[in-house]
Amino acid sequence: MQPGRVLLLQPSPTVTPAGAGQPSDLSQTVVSWLPISVEPWVGDVFSTIVIIVLAWAVSRLVVQLFGRRIAQFFRRPSLTRTALRGIRVTIYLFAILSIMGVWGLKVGDIGLSVAVFSAVVGVVVAPIVGSFISGIFLLADQPYEIGDMIELADRDQRGFVEDITLRHTKIFTLDNSFLVIPNGTMRDRDVVNYSAEDPRMRLSLDVLVTYESDIGEARTLVERAARQVDNVIGGGPDIRVGAARYPAAPTCYINEYGDHGVLLTLRYWVTEPYKLLAARSKVQTNLADLVEDADVEFAYPHSHLHFDETSGAMELSMAEQRGREMEFPTDGGEPGPSAPQSSDADGE
Repeated sequence: MQPGRVLLLQPSPTVTPAGAGQPSDLSQTVVSWLPISVEPWVGDVFSTIVIIVLAWAVSRLVVQLFGRRIAQFFRRPSLTRTALRGIRVTIYLFAILSIMGVWGLKVGDIGLSVAVFSAVVGVVVAPIVGSFISGIFLLADQPYEIGDMIELADRDQRGFVEDITLRHTKIFTLDNSFLVIPNGTMRDRDVVNYSAEDPRMRLSLDVLVTYESDIGEARTLVERAARQVDNVIGGGPDIRVGAARYPAAPTCYINEYGDHGVLLTLRYWVTEPYKLLAARSKVQTNLADLVEDADVEFAYPHSHLHFDETSGAMELSMAEQRGREMEFPTDGGEPGPSAPQSSDADGE
C-alpha cells in the first residue's frame, strides 16, 4: 500500500455580522444591573424604553432652560415655537439613532430601503413638502403673527391666529371653531390682517337726512352717537396710517347732495377689531334715540307725481261713453235698447 495524503475537511467558520444577534453594550449593561437573568432581547426592549423616556425628559428640560432666551432672541411667537420644535425634533432624532444602535441597525442598512420608499411615495408627500416650503416663506414674510386677527376674504371668516407651523396655520374663528389650513393654500389666499401693527380700526357709517333737516345739528348728533359707545375712540391725537393722519375723534362729513336727501358719512375709530358689528349697531341705536326730539329726519326714497297743463291729456273713447249712457241713463228715463226687459217681477 503506497502512502498518500489525507485531506481533512473542516467546516469553515461562519462570519456573523457585527451587531446581528448580539446584544449591544447598553443592553448588556442594563441586563447586568438586573437582579435576575433575562433574555438579551428583553434588555434591548428595556433600553429602548429608557432612551425614549430620557429623550422626552431632556427635551422638556431644554425647553424650560432656553425657551425664554429663544423668545427674547426671535421676538416673534411663531419663530420661537418653530425653533423649540426644531430642538425637540433634534433630540428625538438622536434618540432614534440610539435605538437603532441598540437593535444593531445602521444608517447604511436602511439607506437603500429609504431611497426606494421615497421614490414610491414621492408623489404622495409632494404636497406635504410644498406646505413645509410655504411655511418657511410665511415665517419669513410675516403676513400675520400668532394672536393677530385676520379675515379670509374668500370665506368671509374672521378669527385669531392660534398657531403657525411649517405645515399648516391654525385659526380660532369668532364662531368658536378651529380652521386648520395648509400653508400651501394659505399663501394663495387673500388675507386681511386687522391687528398687524395697530389694533385700532376705522369704520364708516352713511346717514341720509332730508333737505328740510338741520344739517349742522344732524352732523353733531351723528358724532355724539359715536362718542357714547365704549370701544369708540372719543378723541386724542391724530392717528397715523402710513403717510396720512386722520382725526381720532368721530367726524361727520357731508358726502353728497343726493336725489332724496343729504348723504352724511361718519368716520370713527374702534379699539377692538373683533367687535366691529357690535360697535356699528350701538352707534346706530344711539343715533335713532338722539334724533327723536331734534329737527332731523331720515330720508328715504320716495316720489311725488305732479300733473299740469304740460303733462298731456288722457284719451277717452266716445263710443264706449255712449254705450254707458244708454245702459244707465242719467235723466231718469227708460233704459235704452241695450237694457234687457223683464216679463215679470222675477225677471223671467
